[in-house]
Amino acid sequence: MTLAPSPPAPAPAPPVPLSRARALSPVLPVVAVVALLALPVSPGGEGGAGPADALSALVVLFCAVRLVRQRRRPLSRRAAVVLGLPVAGLALAAAGASSPGEGLTGLGRYLQVFVLVPAAVLLLVRGRRDLRVLAWSFVGLAGWQGAVGVHQYVTGTGASYQGEMIRAVGTFGPQDVMGMATVVSFGLVCAVGLALGRTSVRQRTVAALAAFALLVPLALSFSRGAWIATAVTCVVQLVLGGLRRALKAGAVAVAAGVVLVGGFGVGSAMLQERISSITQVTDAPDQSVTDRYTMWAAAVGMWREQPLTGVGLKGFPEHRDAHASLALSSGSDTDGAGSGFVRQPLLSPHNMYLLILSEQGLLGLLALAGGWLALLVCALRGLFRVRRSGTGLDCALVACGLLVWQLTDFVYADIGGPSTVLTAVVLGLGAWWALVGGEGVGEARQAPDAGEACAR
Repeated sequence: MTLAPSPPAPAPAPPVPLSRARALSPVLPVVAVVALLALPVSPGGEGGAGPADALSALVVLFCAVRLVRQRRRPLSRRAAVVLGLPVAGLALAAAGASSPGEGLTGLGRYLQVFVLVPAAVLLLVRGRRDLRVLAWSFVGLAGWQGAVGVHQYVTGTGASYQGEMIRAVGTFGPQDVMGMATVVSFGLVCAVGLALGRTSVRQRTVAALAAFALLVPLALSFSRGAWIATAVTCVVQLVLGGLRRALKAGAVAVAAGVVLVGGFGVGSAMLQERISSITQVTDAPDQSVTDRYTMWAAAVGMWREQPLTGVGLKGFPEHRDAHASLALSSGSDTDGAGSGFVRQPLLSPHNMYLLILSEQGLLGLLALAGGWLALLVCALRGLFRVRRSGTGLDCALVACGLLVWQLTDFVYADIGGPSTVLTAVVLGLGAWWALVGGEGVGEARQAPDAGEACAR
């Protein structure tokens, strides 16, 4: 007697949503770090580390656990040298700090911003699709912060500027007046890069509209450093995207700028005065310009005393008065945007290169700035490579644009405040393109992680 064969078990349905979630899961924690910066900063806070910084530490831990579980070499030798070179200079500067506590605090902050988080972002971004997701998250955050900033200007609930509560600061408060300007600038640079790519017409149209919309909150931030860095970066992006397109976009940008400034009424006079103050270095500069150049001179004086190793991490405030002239004021006034009047001490030179030079000396500056320059060179090389094929041009323009913006803004600003974690994400995104994406590997459809591509 023969038994009939049992019917085969039905094949399970493919879990399409779960597979898509797994495809994006490595980069989602980085997107969450960006999203957390949409939360308001507590009124009266010092503008230091916040929830996004705490989550960035968890992202580093998450990345480390993935590396251990997958048992693979995380980075190539070139990536390890570029990202790990600053560690030696930072350790030396931390040892020369005035106190062990200050040295460890400064070392932890520098490692977070310039080594650990960028390396984690490099390893978690697996392809150009993930890079576009991060770029759009920057645009989304910029749109939210910009909308809050425009509302502050219109309703007179912003930070104090020339006696009026009109300065757009978003949710960062008056203690971090550069926070919203930085976020909006990053979003605008990403939008310009996405608009200049060779992707779908819909994506390019939405990105172009977002870029023009973000010009309004950027102008209302009254941040001269952000204006300069954004203008330089957008010009570089337009030129790299093609000369003909650059001329067309430049004409549109000029026309939009005329309409933008002309439509502000009383605000236009303030904008014109703010713009004209950029060139007033020796001819009756305002007090903020005087303070900045005085602190720059103080930083150079510290470097001359300790040219190789500097005065140690967190040492600028302690040595400032011994090297600054009497032209330096006691601090800057902040008020409005939900906080009361506060006198903020001037604890940094507002120039990242001079801050590194004064606290870490020539060795620290060569290690950090040398790594940034290497990333920019490699990123530009990758951009010229993809221009021939046309695929991935938007990713190249986004990555190169963010690096150019950050390195330009470092002439007028340094790290500090809740938005600093975005600097770490920007450097990681630029590092992925420079060391992986620009080399033609790491495509999202190929499925390997960036770390696997680096290890090859």
